[in-house]
Amino acid sequence: MQEEFKEYVTFTTTNREGNEIEMAVVDEFEYEHKNYVVGALIEEDTIKEEGLFIFKVKEAGEEIKVDKIINPDEYQKIAQAYMEMEN
Repeated sequence: MQEEFKEYVTFTTTNREGNEIEMAVVDEFEYEHKNYVVGALIEEDTIKEEGLFIFKVKEAGEEIKVDKIINPDEYQKIAQAYMEMEN
């Protein structure tokens, strides 16, 4: 049986050390009239299963940009809402 290949939309962001990292969009959702994506780290050609991260989506004309959620309380609130949507 052939293994199914799934293609993901990807984006680049920076980690705490300032290094660029590539992430795959594994989910999208709306919360309080704002759009968010759930990203997973990519290592080589593999999407890491552990550790998902939520980012704000900002539209700039035709282009979509992803921003980090800086405020820890805001991030926790959005993450909690996302987990409740998944259940």
